[in-house]
Amino acid sequence: MYFQFFYQLWQFGFLYLITFNALILFFLLVVSNKKIITILCFFLFFFIGISSTYFNNDSNYSNYYQRHLKETSSLVLTINKVLKAGFYHDKYEVEIKQVGNVRTRGKVLLNILKDSTIPSLKVDELFSINSSFQELNPPLNPHQFNYKTYLEKQGIYQQLFLENKQIKRIGFQGFSLVGISAKFRDQIQESLKAHNFKADELAVINALLLGQRQDISKELIADYSRAGAVHILAVSGLHVGIILLILSWIFKPLERLKKGKFIKTILVVLFLWMFAFIAGLSASVVRAVTMFTFLAIGLSFQRKNIIEFSLISSMFFLLVFKPMFLFDVGFQLSYLAVFGIIWVQPRLYTIYKPRFKLVDKFWQLITVSFAAQIGILPLSLFYFHQFPSLFWLSNLIIIPFLGAILIGGIIIIFFSLLGVLPQILATLYGFVISSMNNFVGWISMQEQFLWKEISMSFLWMISLYLLIALGTRFLIDTSAKKLIYFLISIVIIQSIFVFETHQKKIKEEFIVFHKSRNSIIGIRTLGKLIVHHDIDSSIIQKSNFITSYRIAENVDQTFIKHIPAVFEYKKEQILIIDSLGVYPFKGVKKPIVVLQYSPKINLERLIKTIHPKQIIADGNNYKSYVKKWRVICEKQKTPFYYTGKNGAFIYDKE
Repeated sequence: MYFQFFYQLWQFGFLYLITFNALILFFLLVVSNKKIITILCFFLFFFIGISSTYFNNDSNYSNYYQRHLKETSSLVLTINKVLKAGFYHDKYEVEIKQVGNVRTRGKVLLNILKDSTIPSLKVDELFSINSSFQELNPPLNPHQFNYKTYLEKQGIYQQLFLENKQIKRIGFQGFSLVGISAKFRDQIQESLKAHNFKADELAVINALLLGQRQDISKELIADYSRAGAVHILAVSGLHVGIILLILSWIFKPLERLKKGKFIKTILVVLFLWMFAFIAGLSASVVRAVTMFTFLAIGLSFQRKNIIEFSLISSMFFLLVFKPMFLFDVGFQLSYLAVFGIIWVQPRLYTIYKPRFKLVDKFWQLITVSFAAQIGILPLSLFYFHQFPSLFWLSNLIIIPFLGAILIGGIIIIFFSLLGVLPQILATLYGFVISSMNNFVGWISMQEQFLWKEISMSFLWMISLYLLIALGTRFLIDTSAKKLIYFLISIVIIQSIFVFETHQKKIKEEFIVFHKSRNSIIGIRTLGKLIVHHDIDSSIIQKSNFITSYRIAENVDQTFIKHIPAVFEYKKEQILIIDSLGVYPFKGVKKPIVVLQYSPKINLERLIKTIHPKQIIADGNNYKSYVKKWRVICEKQKTPFYYTGKNGAFIYDKE
């Protein structure tokens, strides 16, 4: 899957791919040599991943919309998913159903300028437009979140920017389970709004029970994140696992009947998928319910290692049908948390044996929380660069009551849909949600327990998982052989630390960062980043792209509120020309020129006078000037670079 997505290994069409897989399967059935069978099995699974990725890529089909686009094409689209709105635009994932008279396939990102007077588009709604597509924009500074790559992993390669007046609504044609679920969820939300829930209360109820996080404020999400409880706001494995336990307890008496376990399993699975339907059938919900469906079925067999087998089977099943789940952070965290609970929790639990049942329950909860955190810790540090050390406290207080909160929420929804929900019950439930929010807010304010800006490279992450895996195996079976493996993993971590420390010290770069309205230049040397800027010091120190670079590269930083007219970098002269348009003629030979603040200069004369190696325009220049400069540089055959299009300019001459 990884190789097909990033390197497009297979480009020979569907028929050849099916034939190739069939041949591998045929030889696997007729060959008897065990070594050859092992090799063939490897190739079969490898090409199952290739096939899954190839078949799920819309661009490989002849009716892909981009193959039929013309300048005057009329497009018919349908809403697949409502996304979290931006500051200026409502956002949707849409399917291109028709280009002209041709039925097509393919997804794009739709951005519609916000207008409170016009109702939002709904899932399964059809509309037509006449508009051109825009390419997705990559990040313009190093180590920023790459939204373009993220969307490409969802099968989205282009986007649209429209106003409501450019859209002609057609109505609803046909239906889908996701569309029916969305309509049902809209009814639930409307019924809940009639009971005077506070904004944060309603937002959390929507997140907990309906899988909708769009209305949660950034401040509340930040509180849950800093408290190590953000997983509570997303319907995922935690919620589905709790519901599975509750359903297993409710239907346990059925086991006394003939074929009672079979009936119980069917009912549990049925109710799990009913919950998934209510929660909107989002990717995270479907993943979690699929995982626990396999687990519920597996537990009915009561065989050795059935839990591990069920989880691996569910993971394989999901990746065959949705291979891009492999790159989804939620997918990775969910399975790593569950595997951490399965493999690490039993060893943690044996450290202490409580004498009282209530203490034992709390000890189980603490060990489960720690085991899950161990499972996801390296990956969390790699993606989010922070560790909430009070996660155990927030989980210890909230999770024991989460089952009751979920069941109470389902009851609230049921009564509100019937129109018989007493206001006192709604007020009580709202108080419970507010209390949870307030507790999480208090935890998040304990800044001294939040470890932030932790640098974690990919190699470090892999080596930490190796350490956890081999360390756990050694604790399970304290043999000399497993101790050696564990010690080897420690040596590997030390080696990576030495290697990365050396690389950090020898890496040198000159960076013209992209920033509209301001200029920021960085010089990286000896493990330090010196940032020259002309912004207020309190603002520059909080700049996300500077922080992202510092954490990812694991360097110290120094800020200097001054940008010199000339930089000397590795025997190269870098000439800075600002709005004054003044620059030295003497002593300057073939420099790199950086243009800032739209200087009114004769660029053609500058090129003929000082013969620059390259000209760079940063993000605070007028676009009309940039366009004119580009034309001049092309005529003079001088390399031109614009940070607003190409991203930050990084010069690292060896």
